[in-house]
Amino acid sequence: METTELLKKVRKVEIRTRRVSKHIFSGEYHSTFKGKGMAFSEVREYQLGDDIRAIDWNVTARFNHPYIKVFEEERELTVMLLVDVSGSGSFGTSSQLKKDLITELCAVLAFSALQNNDKIGVIFFSGKIEKFIPPKKGRSHILRIIRELLEFEPEEKTTNIGEALRYLRNVIKKRSIVFILSDFIDNNFEEALKISSKKHDTIAIQVYDRREAEIPDVGLIYGMDSETGKNLWIDTSASSVRDNYKKWWVNKQGKLVETFKRNSVDMINIRTDESYVSPLMNFFKRRESRR
Repeated sequence: METTELLKKVRKVEIRTRRVSKHIFSGEYHSTFKGKGMAFSEVREYQLGDDIRAIDWNVTARFNHPYIKVFEEERELTVMLLVDVSGSGSFGTSSQLKKDLITELCAVLAFSALQNNDKIGVIFFSGKIEKFIPPKKGRSHILRIIRELLEFEPEEKTTNIGEALRYLRNVIKKRSIVFILSDFIDNNFEEALKISSKKHDTIAIQVYDRREAEIPDVGLIYGMDSETGKNLWIDTSASSVRDNYKKWWVNKQGKLVETFKRNSVDMINIRTDESYVSPLMNFFKRRESRR
């Protein structure tokens, strides 16, 4: 991709996602992901209505007037994005590909973290770890992440979520907020998830296309598995084919939901032809209701 074209795309993503992050998600993000605790900030004179338990008796005795300790929330958190860059991300039958939606979601989460002065890092994974961007703060850092998301070309097409979780465990020692962004076609990762989710606050964002959930009746079609390269003909006019595929999808989704539930991982489902605002807002509301 040409540098000028890339910069235009980065700017376009920034404008769109920063606006959404600032006006819709900033407050919800802050209240959902709280800091480590309360840290001492300053001492000030007692005012009517202040909690008497916060009185600093040493300062009060020195000045012969009541003073209280003021505490503020320790906000700094680390947010890690585990981004699936495997071949299946290049699928999409509506206005955008899955990988395009994942890029936008990453940008929204990154700008939400920026507004709350949190660090953000990224692990790009396919069947292996493709790239690691260590957690940092700042707009320039986020723009770098967006650039990488837009132009990154993976070396492998397959998916290994378990490998990404194991790598996360090795490189991020501090408890963090972890978003896994994937279509979760790979379902062999529970052992790694079980260990990782005990240490990190983990959220799974499943990005999928409506045609992955249900095959329409459009006659004979020629398809290719974007991860394995296998080609095949599918007779979508056969109701048995469509029904069996639907059963497979429902069964796969059920197992996925149970896997996340067993490991206390929140799951957000976002379709490529639908707005991501409502699913994310519903997630924040669910989190708030559990507090």
